[in-house]
Amino acid sequence: MAADNDPESEVFEITDFTTASEWERFVSRVEEVLNDWKLTGNSAVKLSPEKGEYTSGTWGEHSQDIHFADFKFFITHYFLKQDCEGDDGKDKLEEDALPMAMQDLLCMNNDFPPRAHCLVRWYGLREFVVISPGANCEAIISESKCNLLLSSISISLANSGCQVPIFVQIQQKWRRMYSGECQGPGVRTDFEMVQLRKVPSQYNHLSGLLDIFKSKIGCTMFPSLPVNIAIRFTYILQDWQQHSWPQQPPDFDTLLGGEVGGVEFGKLPFGACEEPISELHLATTWPHLTEGIVVDNDVYSDLDPLQAPHWSVRVRAAENPQCLLGDFLTEFFKLCCRKESTEEVLGRGLTEEEGKENNDISSALSKLTEPAAAVPITKLSVSNMVHTARKHIRRHRRIDESPLNTDVLNSVLLYLFPDAAVEKSPDNIKNKTPQSNSFGTTKQDKNSDYNLFLQLKSAPSDSLTYRLALCVCLVNYNYGGLRAVAHLWQEFVLELRFRWENNHLIYGLTEGPPDLRCCLLHQKLQMLNCCIERKRARDEARKASDGNKERERRVSGGTHNNRPAPESASAASASASQGKSWDSWSDSEDEFFECLSDQGEIEAPHGEGGKDSSKNKAEGRLHPYNNMTLLNSTEPLYVPVTQEPAPMTEDLLEEQSEVLAKLGTSAEGTHLRARMQSACLLSDMESFKAANPGCVLEDFVRWYSPRDYVEEEVVDEKGNTVVRGELSARMKIPGNMWVEAWETARITPARRQKRLFDDTKEAEKVLHYLAMQKPAELARHLLPCIIHAAILKLKEEELVEDIPSVKKNIQQATSQASKLLHPPNHDYKKLEDFINQLMTTETVITQARSLKAKFAIGEDEKGESTDELEKFVSSLLEEPEVVVMGAGQGPAGSIIHKLFINAQRAALLAPVDDELVFDRKPTGSSSKVPDFPPPAGREILLRTCVPRPAPYSKALPQRLFCVLMRDEFRLAGAFSSDTSFF
Repeated sequence: MAADNDPESEVFEITDFTTASEWERFVSRVEEVLNDWKLTGNSAVKLSPEKGEYTSGTWGEHSQDIHFADFKFFITHYFLKQDCEGDDGKDKLEEDALPMAMQDLLCMNNDFPPRAHCLVRWYGLREFVVISPGANCEAIISESKCNLLLSSISISLANSGCQVPIFVQIQQKWRRMYSGECQGPGVRTDFEMVQLRKVPSQYNHLSGLLDIFKSKIGCTMFPSLPVNIAIRFTYILQDWQQHSWPQQPPDFDTLLGGEVGGVEFGKLPFGACEEPISELHLATTWPHLTEGIVVDNDVYSDLDPLQAPHWSVRVRAAENPQCLLGDFLTEFFKLCCRKESTEEVLGRGLTEEEGKENNDISSALSKLTEPAAAVPITKLSVSNMVHTARKHIRRHRRIDESPLNTDVLNSVLLYLFPDAAVEKSPDNIKNKTPQSNSFGTTKQDKNSDYNLFLQLKSAPSDSLTYRLALCVCLVNYNYGGLRAVAHLWQEFVLELRFRWENNHLIYGLTEGPPDLRCCLLHQKLQMLNCCIERKRARDEARKASDGNKERERRVSGGTHNNRPAPESASAASASASQGKSWDSWSDSEDEFFECLSDQGEIEAPHGEGGKDSSKNKAEGRLHPYNNMTLLNSTEPLYVPVTQEPAPMTEDLLEEQSEVLAKLGTSAEGTHLRARMQSACLLSDMESFKAANPGCVLEDFVRWYSPRDYVEEEVVDEKGNTVVRGELSARMKIPGNMWVEAWETARITPARRQKRLFDDTKEAEKVLHYLAMQKPAELARHLLPCIIHAAILKLKEEELVEDIPSVKKNIQQATSQASKLLHPPNHDYKKLEDFINQLMTTETVITQARSLKAKFAIGEDEKGESTDELEKFVSSLLEEPEVVVMGAGQGPAGSIIHKLFINAQRAALLAPVDDELVFDRKPTGSSSKVPDFPPPAGREILLRTCVPRPAPYSKALPQRLFCVLMRDEFRLAGAFSSDTSFF
């Protein structure tokens, strides 16, 4: 009894019959989605779609996931974005108005849209919902599951009051089978579909399809039913043999290609090597027919394509045609991703030889500074060492092992350094400015294409760096790939070293400091050129000075007591004989500097300033400054000859900024940072003191920073108004760096100061940097230049064809490239996508050329027809489908007709494939070759409005879309019925 009284022992089993099943939850979820998307009711009255709006308009799309138990579905809402009518339209809305989808079934403005969802093409709908199996889900094949889904959407439509049709995708996805329903007030439309692999013979014509349509809608009660018919036949032209592709593949065996698209140094190739247009599709349409007007049965057909009132054409591009510019860019980009060093590419033998010679060079630098050399100076020069190394390399390298053909290498080097053809004597070099040859036109500065390098951070299109990029790209593609590029780069660096050692300026670089707007490699070459310029100027000034001294010795028998004598007369003469400066090989901190502007300075006469001692004699003057005089004397204030600030490349600037940042914010770090940054200021102060004996800091500030010298008018003791000046407040701050620098500055003209810019050291750093570059690093440096060249090439080719969309694409590509190429670390995935965009642009241009050749543009003398054809070809590239004006009788239609005739005649020479002839025999005699092949596809659209299912029911739209192709037979029907009066 105790167990019976235990409450835990009493178990009540409750069955809740209100619990929703999985099916009910699915139906409820569909209704929720329809409510979220505001698809319930028929509140909005939209305008009837205009002609062609399905193609030109904008389609919207919403999508969500829903589940039926553990089975995932996608529910997607497709709709054409249209403006709704105003309030006036809402007042006119009738309660029993047909749903918008039923009205669309009969609309004729958008039959056969060239670009649309398949349900839009088959049913003419502008808004619908599709429920399809989710990703990685099985197709719904069983009939019971299909019926369950259809009943689900039927209930959802009824409960929600939604008048937008809902479709369910059934069967395998590749079959594109849909079944659906649309509900309205007292009406319903069922969307049904049939798909077969072969066309049944009894339905291979319009008569048989009309029989299906009439039997489906129960037309026996309406013997004279008016059925509206629209027909489209599509013919495919694949044989373009009568017009061979005009672009010939380049002859890569010759250095300079003479053919179109040929390759030569300084130019990128362009164009497709194969026909870029694979097919032309001609659609002949009869838009408005009735049953009695046209005859099409198993015996005879009136449907002659030449008589069709409407022709439209689309072209199908070849998939990934081989394009020369795209191939060059792709191979160059692959080079950027390689990892091998030059040592690994060219082999150990060469680098071992180079290593030995480099040891000799380093020892040569130390031996040059020894007091007594065991061998002559000329034998220990760096130039001699490098050329000995070059001889060893050429001696040990077999001709057949050379990665780059000698003739090709010489041609490339001559293209890069055209001044090498002229004898490199000092006189020739002195009288010749290489930059003037490569930058001859000033109009280029105004040209946006020329200044494109500023956007892309590449290099000017006539510079050495730009030409080097083109040569590396060409050598990589045609003459040996990675090994050839490494070989070319090695020879290029050797040529640069030869020019540095022999004072030959580098051809094709602008004068002045490195342009930080260009790529780093271009800056490095400019830096090397700066070093050569400084060295040449110093050596020429040294020679002039030595000549003056020699004259003075001959005249007076003495030497100038104001200049230090050379360390060794024999050393100086040996250096001068080789055209190199003795100081240029010295790394001493106390070396002096021959100023670049000595020839322009004004030396004070010997008799001037008799009161001053010889040590205060002015040196290094340029010219008086604004008629000013020194504050403490009546001497004019002279502008001194100063050293130019040291040029720097962006990597050196970044390195310097990092060093300065690491000094921290402490007082000591701040002081040290100021000292490092004031080297140029100290040099200018020393030059100023030398040019203006007896000057004070105020004099220097008046010239160097006038805003820091404040002048004001005051009344003196005698009552006269005078102008008095004093240093600004910031100059009076205790511990001011300017005051400290002024106190430590010596009276030293620029010519005897320590060099701010050690050209020898910087040149060797640049040459070492270049020599250490791997081929892939070189390619990454040059990538902006190659993209720059590709964009210029596309612009040049587009200018010939004049394609608006391509012009817009190039402008967008330029803007995108400027964003991709400016960051220090390039995003190579995005760059790869960008190169693919350039390849697509090239393909479009070649397609335009192909079409112009096919339609003989330029050959016709009639101006009007040529303009019409050019517009037609341009539209083919811009639009999915283009209407042929005049159909088969217009200028474009006549050319298309001839193309088909020629293709048909050419087909007679080939064996006949019976399977291709699935259509009936064409109209006319069988012995005559038809102008057109059998249509590749036939689309027949049947429409009517009849009462269903009973004669007294409401008249509702009925529609059947038929597709007849070689391997497909599809019927897509929409059949409406009255659910109130049946």
